[in-house]
Amino acid sequence: MVKLTAEMKEAFGKMKIFPVATASKDGTPNVVPIGVVELISDDTIWITDNFMHKSLENLAANPKIALYIWGPEIKGCFQIKGQASVKTSGKDFDAMKAKINAKNPAMPARSLIIMKITEVFECQPGPKAGSKIL
Repeated sequence: MVKLTAEMKEAFGKMKIFPVATASKDGTPNVVPIGVVELISDDTIWITDNFMHKSLENLAANPKIALYIWGPEIKGCFQIKGQASVKTSGKDFDAMKAKINAKNPAMPARSLIIMKITEVFECQPGPKAGSKIL
């Protein structure tokens, strides 16, 4: 797996809403705004599913997932790609659910998407746009 750099982790921490993309088995794309995304380690991201439908269907058929980091407070832009697994029980799921429900008991925290980072790409316009960083 790929590990994010210190600069990337700092940028990740500044994001408020993450565009998270999945695709069906036939390649039909889906992107949703997700507010509960946490960098757990240099190579692992947790995404909380409160209200997902198409994204979960896509991940069941195709575990590839992507998100990007960009915003007015962030230097540069990069896209993170990875492999996802969906958990609805277990230690990690219970930890995520407890954390979410402590902040907002109304949130269902239905499942935990664990994203293992496999690649990082440049997404800032210019001659290096689309090039692999990690």
